[in-house]
Amino acid sequence: MYRYTTAVPAPQEYLRDLYMLFAAVETTHEAKILLEDILTPQEVDSLAERWQLIQKLHAGEPQRNIAKELGVSISKITRGSRMLQYGSGGFVHFLKKLNT
Repeated sequence: MYRYTTAVPAPQEYLRDLYMLFAAVETTHEAKILLEDILTPQEVDSLAERWQLIQKLHAGEPQRNIAKELGVSISKITRGSRMLQYGSGGFVHFLKKLNT
């Protein structure tokens, strides 16, 4: 499993609380206001960009085309591809759930 780590991991109850917070989101408006408060504008933009490249990779678009279209490096595309292939399955789950 491919995981990012931090210097000091968050206690499990903190993570559980965070997961519960995201699970409580019911509408796109709620998702928007939560993300705008919990993340910086740059972090929101980065997540939006990552989701776009994941969708494009899943659709079979060539990495170089994605890099050019989104204005990102090939290494960023490669990281996204690794997450699709070797991650926890979250991307694939939500791609199927959202029919993208």
